[in-house]
Amino acid sequence: MRIKQFGIIVLATAALSACSSNNTQITSRDDSPYLTQAQAMARSARVSNVSYDLDFKLDGSDSFANQTTIRFTLSDNSSPLTLDLSKANIQRLEINGHVLYPNYNGLYLSLNPKLLLNGDNLVKVSFTRKHSTNGEGLHRFVDPVDGKVYLYSHFEPAAAQQMFAVFDQPDIKATYKLTVRAPADWQVISATREDNIVNDGDFRVWHFPVSPKLSPYNFSLHAGPYHMWQDDKSGPYPMRLFARQSVASQVYPQDWFRYTAAGLKFFENYFGVKYPFKKYDQVLVPDFLYGAMENAGAITFAEGRFLYKAKMTKDQQQMLAGVILHEMAHQWFGDLVTMKWWNGLWLNESFASFMGTLATANATEFDYAWRSFYAGGKQGAYDKDSRVTTHPIEVPVPTTGNAFDNIDAITYSKGASVLKQLRHLLGEEVFRKGVSEYLHTYAWQNATLEDFIGSLAKAANRDLSQWTQDWLYTAGVNTLEANFQCSNGAISSFTLTQTAAVTGQPVLREQKVQIALLRKHRQQLALTKTVAVTYQGARTQVPTLIGEQCPDLVYPNYDDWGFVKVKLDDKSFATARNQLASVTDPLLRSMLWQSLWDSVMAGNLPLNHYLDTVFVNLPKEHDYTLIGQILRTLHTSQHWLAQMAPLHADYRDQVARALAQMSLRLTMETAGNSDLQRRWFDAYIDFASDAESLAHLNELLDGKAKLDGIILDQDTRWHIVRQLNRYDYPGSKALLKQEAAKDNSDTGIKAAIAATVIRPEAEIKREWLGRIQHQSGEAFPKLRIAMANLYPAEQQLLNSATAEERLDTLAQMDQSKGPVFMRSYAPTLIPTECNHSSVNRLQQAVKDNPTLSVITMRTLKELLQEEQRCVVVSEKITR
Repeated sequence: MRIKQFGIIVLATAALSACSSNNTQITSRDDSPYLTQAQAMARSARVSNVSYDLDFKLDGSDSFANQTTIRFTLSDNSSPLTLDLSKANIQRLEINGHVLYPNYNGLYLSLNPKLLLNGDNLVKVSFTRKHSTNGEGLHRFVDPVDGKVYLYSHFEPAAAQQMFAVFDQPDIKATYKLTVRAPADWQVISATREDNIVNDGDFRVWHFPVSPKLSPYNFSLHAGPYHMWQDDKSGPYPMRLFARQSVASQVYPQDWFRYTAAGLKFFENYFGVKYPFKKYDQVLVPDFLYGAMENAGAITFAEGRFLYKAKMTKDQQQMLAGVILHEMAHQWFGDLVTMKWWNGLWLNESFASFMGTLATANATEFDYAWRSFYAGGKQGAYDKDSRVTTHPIEVPVPTTGNAFDNIDAITYSKGASVLKQLRHLLGEEVFRKGVSEYLHTYAWQNATLEDFIGSLAKAANRDLSQWTQDWLYTAGVNTLEANFQCSNGAISSFTLTQTAAVTGQPVLREQKVQIALLRKHRQQLALTKTVAVTYQGARTQVPTLIGEQCPDLVYPNYDDWGFVKVKLDDKSFATARNQLASVTDPLLRSMLWQSLWDSVMAGNLPLNHYLDTVFVNLPKEHDYTLIGQILRTLHTSQHWLAQMAPLHADYRDQVARALAQMSLRLTMETAGNSDLQRRWFDAYIDFASDAESLAHLNELLDGKAKLDGIILDQDTRWHIVRQLNRYDYPGSKALLKQEAAKDNSDTGIKAAIAATVIRPEAEIKREWLGRIQHQSGEAFPKLRIAMANLYPAEQQLLNSATAEERLDTLAQMDQSKGPVFMRSYAPTLIPTECNHSSVNRLQQAVKDNPTLSVITMRTLKELLQEEQRCVVVSEKITR
């Protein structure tokens, strides 16, 4: 920290003396980098009417300069006030016209109460700071292809303080006026559209008008020589799309604009509230920590998830549409109306997941979006909610450091599923009216869960307090089973039985579901009856089904209204196993497949029996979404079998060959259907581990072999190179070097890292483990790639070589690296081996490390539970 000579040393000295005299009050906020909820609430009770004038100087170097001018009203100046600013080199601090030496600890400024007014205040802070390189704050990226520099901001949950001085908490909303001096060939993007650009030699000065009131994490600044596409004709709001110049050819702007325009129209109609901002910008950025971020009017998307070097598949297009619409829903629910504190983040994400899927199903060509949701996100929620670490949807968040502790499949997909079933319970129009009322009432404000539920309750004219308690404040997924008896070919009794995994005081919830009855009929398993039932408690009689023809299969959550696991009765389970291909409804077929897989994970159906069913039925399947769902279970099966070796080594090798051969055969049979063929070919690459399949991949790579309809784009070439190196195919190391020499893009560099670290070489493993643990040699986004590829399941000896070391240093890593790093490190580098010794080792690690952070301890316990599950699955195999 340095301070210029301002000619007012006496004032600065007096200010320092005043700060010293109030030292007890000033240190009431400790030197933690995280703000507690209590501290945040105390600050927001005092501070209001906040506005920021932000003046940035950006030149592409590794540092930037800023002057933050903050105007605010203070209701109580009897104690110090803190202003968040992280790791800055402060050059000047001015409080209400007084320039003074800053009381600054590298995390926040303590503003002397003797210089603050009970009323309107003005604070100016000038500083320089290095750009971030871990995806937070104002992140800097240098394109390896052309050397161009790109910047983008990411502030959630509390990283705005890495870019300017700020009251960095969601319930202190403010307006933002922005000025940016940047190189002349750069674009600058923020929450508002620039209203003036002035040339200044090799630079331009961009002026942005005052923004609407936003929480700090919703504001943004992105700058660099981005390529821009523009569409001002598809709707009432101008739409722009930005990407790095070197990847512009991989962007399909027509898809982006089409889904964006459709979404804006759908949401305005659904909410009854106009889009809150005057323009809609979307920016593809590198090294992004997450999938996307809902910055107001300037949404950011992770390049790695939305850029492809071949024509997008149907699956990729649907994911693009879904994420665009998820982030768009946030413009109303999160940006226009914002939670008061981070315990409300789940509602933002749950609602956006629900509305994003609803919009995808109703406003795009992907009318099967809810089937995709069931097969993907919802299964993740069921799994997470069945873990020993499950948690309620609504949980306390003591500090900003804990904001993402519970951001998982429960937050996103269980929350979305709960909202979906609430919509069925209340009625679609009642639910919509409640949401619209909420947005109208709390526009530009902060709101609570009680505010949201209250709006729905008012629309429904119903007390939702018990529903809220059961669904949002208690954890765990319930199981639903149909119990019925037949007499003389007709149903004589029918009961829904609800059970809870939690013992002691199980929570039995209320929800509305559909029951489906099916009977074998010629070549089909035909649907004969559906009935809607609202059930609650342990047992619910369904008298309306008495007298119906006795079914061969009953499914008690038809069309997936409810969030509940289904346990098939014995007769229905047997029918499902034998009649899968004859079920014409693809969603029901998907749910029956899931019932079989759930039985494997519960240890009730041997894995080999499940795989036998797959090899008979999967080749007959032509539904793109369902094939993807089943393939995910096969990837897990292959992973388990690889870990189980040598116990089931022969069976593992047999399954591996069968999976590769099936995938190759279906790749050839689906020529002419590019989406299905690419799905099967990607599966073939993933499953290839035997010598014959690897040799074939090698021949495809060098052009000695071909497959009709398959073109090896650069992403696919890297996929093959990684697989060949994973199994140390002869010559694969040389192929890696050749491919890296041809592709020096960011994705090429990361693909080369993946292919390198996955090689079964102890020296490589040791070198990269050291780089990861010491964060030396590579930036964090590249280290994340290495973590994910370092120890594949079949490399157990190499995994074991450093397993004890990784567990012994886990607490040290957790303490020193922080939550962003550990969210990648813990799931990939805590060792697992699918045997009793590994289970014991992880149990001991849980006991030995009681002070682990919430997120790391949760990961450790979940990996322990997964190990126990893998051991059970291994012991149930009957071959």
